[in-house]
Amino acid sequence: MSLKGRRALCAFLAMLAFGASATDRASQSGASAQDAALRRLFAHILPDSQGKPASLATWRGQMLVVNFWATWCVPCREELPAFSRVQAKFQGLGVQFVGIALDSADKVRQFSRKYPVVFPLLIDAQQDLMTLMADLGNPFMGLPFTLLIDRQGRIVARKPGRLPERELLQWMAPLSREQDKTAKAGKNGKSRP
Repeated sequence: MSLKGRRALCAFLAMLAFGASATDRASQSGASAQDAALRRLFAHILPDSQGKPASLATWRGQMLVVNFWATWCVPCREELPAFSRVQAKFQGLGVQFVGIALDSADKVRQFSRKYPVVFPLLIDAQQDLMTLMADLGNPFMGLPFTLLIDRQGRIVARKPGRLPERELLQWMAPLSREQDKTAKAGKNGKSRP
């Protein structure tokens, strides 16, 4: 290879290496921004519909399904009954659904009377978490928006827009298998390891 060719190859490889490291830094900073957003979400204290303060940190160590929604949002209202059914199905398996309503407490109370929900509904009446949703993977900040957070506190799935029950059950499939094993072990008189 000629000297000119080697220089061109070296220059190309240097640009490639610089570009790769810049991409790595960008993805690391994106991941760290998301981690920081998740820490802020866990630290944020919100009232429930009765005014009692709560935080997602209460459920740390459990698998969390966090749903951002509002009473005026039709797709939000459509998915909440399915979320209640799935919460009931996974009761006792370390799964907790939490709704975060970007709405007023009065509207959430009215909604809950008409459409009972079996999981906690927290209220973000000031919509402080709207921009946090963008950092969590919802750049358009649309509703509904759902996160699946594993027991280690990492986001393992996210869905901007309506989450069909079938898709939610796919998210929960590993827990379904765990539930089946537990039930079989119980029938056989065996305890789980």
